[in-house]
Amino acid sequence: MVQAGEARTRLCAAHGWPKDAVELVPVLSSGDKVQDRPLAEIGGKALWTRELDAWLLEGRIDAAVHSMKDVETLRPGAIAIAAVLPREDVRDVLLGAASVQAIPQGATLGTSAPRRAAQMLHLRPDLKVVSFRGNVATRMAKLAAGEADVTLLAAAGLARLRERGVGTPLSLDDWLPAPAQGAIGIECRADDEEARALLAAIDHPESRAQVTAERGLLAALGGSCHSPVAVLSTGIDTLTLRAALFSADGAERIERSATFAAGDASGPEGLARELLEAAPEAVARLFTG
Repeated sequence: MVQAGEARTRLCAAHGWPKDAVELVPVLSSGDKVQDRPLAEIGGKALWTRELDAWLLEGRIDAAVHSMKDVETLRPGAIAIAAVLPREDVRDVLLGAASVQAIPQGATLGTSAPRRAAQMLHLRPDLKVVSFRGNVATRMAKLAAGEADVTLLAAAGLARLRERGVGTPLSLDDWLPAPAQGAIGIECRADDEEARALLAAIDHPESRAQVTAERGLLAALGGSCHSPVAVLSTGIDTLTLRAALFSADGAERIERSATFAAGDASGPEGLARELLEAAPEAVARLFTG
């Protein structure tokens, strides 16, 4: 709802509308309803988009607001990503310890993200991983209740909920985020020219180029909710894409990077081929799926 509010504020500012010109319509997704199992076990990222897609295609809403990292790489042809808002801080934040090195030996990490689990186990194989689902407040409450010793949250989500200063942001030199992390996307019906034109006014080209490259890499890898992949794109007209793939237990890690013109789909595709060719079997089997 905070992200939807940001989208409304930007739309109203761009078009000179009063606040009540844009109605916010809450839609409860399957991902919100089912909190006791990892997403990968119950349908993956589609759990965040299924209900919104239906409402959009039925004409009950004109646009849908998403965290782009939770949107499947292959979308229905009848739906278009009409705008990507300026990207927030892409980093992960560690809660419960001052640094990865400061986490006590044998401590418990609460996360349901294969990327976060594998990346942490690569650095700290002594840790134990337990499933942690829920929104930011729920996961922070679980941590406070002692269900885990440490957890990881997106800096962007914390900032949007005015939880700045919580935890320790992890350096991008050592810890890469999820594809499209920190980006808000707005979708509409592909044939709704009016909605597309209105939303285009708040599209941020630099963020769109980075998100498109990262999602292109994920699609070319055949990645899913089961696939531990971390990626970071930087640049404006020319992008540098840095990506790492992991085995589920974090023991294996392969990293490569590529530089290419923004909008050049062959750049992410070539990087995906290079990563898969270099990946050991324990990593490769989690992709191309």
